[in-house]
Amino acid sequence: MTSPAPVVASLENARGASADRHVASRRAETASDGLGSPTAEELRTPTAALRQALPLVTVRDLSVAYDTTTVLDGVDLDLFPVEMVALLGASGSGKSTLMRSLTGFAPISAGSARVAGYDVTNLARGELRTLRSDVGQVFQQFNLIPRLSVMTNVLAGALHGAGSINLVGGFSSAHRRRALELLDRVGIAHKANEPARSLSGGQQQRVAIARALMQQPKVILADEPVASLDPKLADSVLGLLREIATEDGIPVLVSLHVLPLALAHSDRIIGLRHGRMLVAGATSQLDAAALAPLYDDEEHDDDAHH
Repeated sequence: MTSPAPVVASLENARGASADRHVASRRAETASDGLGSPTAEELRTPTAALRQALPLVTVRDLSVAYDTTTVLDGVDLDLFPVEMVALLGASGSGKSTLMRSLTGFAPISAGSARVAGYDVTNLARGELRTLRSDVGQVFQQFNLIPRLSVMTNVLAGALHGAGSINLVGGFSSAHRRRALELLDRVGIAHKANEPARSLSGGQQQRVAIARALMQQPKVILADEPVASLDPKLADSVLGLLREIATEDGIPVLVSLHVLPLALAHSDRIIGLRHGRMLVAGATSQLDAAALAPLYDDEEHDDDAHH
């Protein structure tokens, strides 16, 4: 069946008009903690200044196929600093496959994808590991280790850069200080020493977000992060992710299934239907009626291709 023509709203309205700064500096090393963490001044750079930066994710004419089944077909996507972009579509539309393709977990059959400076289609195994360390990921099922403390789960986000000595002998005091600061930021520092399994769903997702930030990511991918949460908790978690995008300049791509949440918490919306991009535009120019065609049917499930 031929898909309707895409609904494309102006992307310029989703960006500001000031000069670019912050992106190059946010990873400069600081003498205070030895971790290369951004300073408070860097984190407070005006939102408008970041919106003139080059995209940290650029996807062009991307296709993914498994045998004779095409899951994504000709998808384009840009993701800029400070943006939170909602990825919408019915089950089987290709949302999860698109997320996985950006870190090399789904095979790119055609087109190109550049993420955090890496050409995803031409990376060796070691380079893929480095790319994945630069991409913070937040999942529907949290992916915490239940028996370990909240603090230890957050520290796991620093494993890639901890080095062999720290892996054997424990994390440095600087890493522990950073982890506690992140837990304080997401509102659960008082739970640092409790096992992750003792926390509510909303609290566990906040731990997962703190763990992602512990990586000092250049991009955050959140795949259905609020699907298992009640509406109030979902709203607070998405508010936290958007705050991170705005204040830290880390772009967030979040896949969602609930239209009101996407309309309330995103700067732009990308909509997929049967693997093709049907909607792309500034959230302010879209409404439920414009997004309704994304859900005309929900017969397929791209997660079958995990």
